[in-house]
Amino acid sequence: MKTVFIGAVQGSAVALRAICDAGMAPALVVTLPLDRAAAHSDFADLGPIAESCGAALLRVARSDGPELLDLLRDLAPDLVMVIGWSQLVGPDLCAIPRLGVLGFHPAPLPRMRGRAVIPWQILTRQRQGGATLFWIGEGIDDGPIAAQAVFAVDPDSITARVLYDRAVAEMAALLPPLLSDLDAGRIPATAQDHDLATLCARRRTEDGCIDWHRPAAEIELLVRAVGDPYPGAATALSCGTPVTVSPARLHARPGYFIGLPGQVQQIEDGVATVMCGDGACLDLLDWTTDGRIARHAMLRGRNASAA
Repeated sequence: MKTVFIGAVQGSAVALRAICDAGMAPALVVTLPLDRAAAHSDFADLGPIAESCGAALLRVARSDGPELLDLLRDLAPDLVMVIGWSQLVGPDLCAIPRLGVLGFHPAPLPRMRGRAVIPWQILTRQRQGGATLFWIGEGIDDGPIAAQAVFAVDPDSITARVLYDRAVAEMAALLPPLLSDLDAGRIPATAQDHDLATLCARRRTEDGCIDWHRPAAEIELLVRAVGDPYPGAATALSCGTPVTVSPARLHARPGYFIGLPGQVQQIEDGVATVMCGDGACLDLLDWTTDGRIARHAMLRGRNASAA
């Protein structure tokens, strides 16, 4: 069975390694040019993996461009896998492979379709995560399911990194057996129950900004949802210096500090305690700034009121 793999992120790299290690290397790997790495906070270069497994490599900025479509028509693959590629797959590409285009969604479809599903699962306190391989069609993540794993999630502690890695690991375990089935002529395709579907909206950089007037538990949830492998929750020092926060925890003594939302109440052992809008505090366990001077000011408690 002749396959093509399209992807550009850490999850793509895990999936590609899994099928290569299983002796199912694709004929062609398609990924982004290296100068487009900033397009994804979790970008991964698939070039070395493709080289190690003997697959041809094509770097393209768009999956709907004529260069890729013409090459795929000439190659005539049986299957195209799109795993970790933020662009929509159009009908021209879907029409090329004999079996179709297989996509990956890091959620238990039909729930949590759409964009930014790892952060949204945490922000909406889902108790069930998932990894779904499905057949891409005209709609948004609504094609028949080819393989799926579902697992329990603790909404009080799960982080973006843990949820991302678990979903990717489950997907990588599902992929080789699914390819074996497809090669043998068995094509699983279970229709989704659209009545159970939910759709996640796109998230933008500003959606990760901390509003210190919100309750401490809500801010802690945001920090967990948008941390690694995503850009992180953002705030600023009183001097205007941007600060990215991750991780954080609720302060152990609610009601002990009295202050205004956004004020740094205490610096102890490198942990900054910040007042939130409900009178509870959040401990910032680690953060990054634009420079050593700003971080030094934070640790010394000078000029350190969060904006």
